[in-house]
Amino acid sequence: MADTRSQNCSIDASPGARIALAAFLALSSLGTAAAAADFPKNEVHLVVNYGPGGSTDVAARVLAKGMEARLGRPVVVENKPGALGTLGPSYVARQTPDGYTVGVVTYSTQAILPHLMKLPYADQDFAFVAGVGRYRYGIVVRADSPYLTLQDLLNNAKKGDGVFLGSPSAAVNLAVLELSRQTGGKFEQVLYKSGTETVNALLGKQIDVTVANPSDVLPHMQAGKLRMIASVGTMRWPEYPDIPTLRESGWPVQIDASIGLAAPLGTPPEVLAILQDAVIGAVRDAATLESFDKLGMDAMPLNGAEYAAQLKKGLQEMGQMIRDTQMPRVN
Repeated sequence: MADTRSQNCSIDASPGARIALAAFLALSSLGTAAAAADFPKNEVHLVVNYGPGGSTDVAARVLAKGMEARLGRPVVVENKPGALGTLGPSYVARQTPDGYTVGVVTYSTQAILPHLMKLPYADQDFAFVAGVGRYRYGIVVRADSPYLTLQDLLNNAKKGDGVFLGSPSAAVNLAVLELSRQTGGKFEQVLYKSGTETVNALLGKQIDVTVANPSDVLPHMQAGKLRMIASVGTMRWPEYPDIPTLRESGWPVQIDASIGLAAPLGTPPEVLAILQDAVIGAVRDAATLESFDKLGMDAMPLNGAEYAAQLKKGLQEMGQMIRDTQMPRVN
C-alpha cells in the first residue's frame, strides 16, 4: 500500500522555518513602513477626468495646492478628459500602485455610468483615498417661464409635446427622468457639450428647463434672467435657502454629485493614509472652502472607506433608478 502520510502539500512547520518566516514578515513590514516614511520622495500626479477650466478641474487644482503644503512635494495636475469622464479613472487604475498617481473619481463615473456604458474598470480596481466635495444642482427655468413652481413644470409636462430638458450630461437628468416616470410627464432630452452651452440654449429659448450647477447659472439668476424651482440634491442652496429640494417638495428623488480621489488597487495602506490626511486637510483649508463655495460645491471630507461605502450604495441605488427610467445605454 502506498504511503499517504506526505501526499498533502504543507509548509514546513519546524521551529527554524517559523523563525525564518517571522523574520521575513518583519523585514517586509519594516520595508513598507520605511517606504511610507519616505513618501513622497517625488512629485505626485493628480489625474482630472475632465478638461481644463471646468468646475472639476478648478476644484482639483485648488485641492492640489492644499495637498502640496502637507506633502512637501509638488502635486501636478494632469487632464485626461473623454468618454463622459471615464478615461481618467481608466488611466489611474492601470498605473503603478505606489501612491504617486491618484485621480478624480466621481459619483457619475463610479455609480451611474457603470450602468450605462461598458467600462474597463470597477470599484474593485481602486484604493479610495478620500471624499472631497459634493456639487449642488437645481432645476432652473427662464425668469419669464410660466413654470413658477415644480408642480407647474410637472403639470405642463403632461400636456402636448411635453417639456424640452437640456443638459451636458444625461446622468444629471436622472432626477427629472425619474419625476417623469412617477408623474407621467414627458421630458424630451437635449444634450449639449457644456454647462455654458446648455445655459445659452435656455436663455435663447431652445429648451424649457435644465438641471444645472450654481457656477453655470448663479450669475444669470442674480441678474434676474433665470430662476430655480427646486434643488435636485440632498440640500438647499445656501444662496437660495427658500427653494426646497425635490424630497421636501414631496417627491422621493435626489441625485448625488460627489467627487473624491482614488489610487490604483494595491497602493500600500501606509501611503494611502498619508494621502488621505493630505486631502482631508486640504479640503478643510479656508482657501479651499472659499473656492469650493464659488464653484457651487460643498466640502465633503470623508476618509477612503467612507467614500467607497458611499459609492457602493450609490451604485445600487442608481442601478435601480436607471432600470426604472429605462435610460438607454451609451454603448
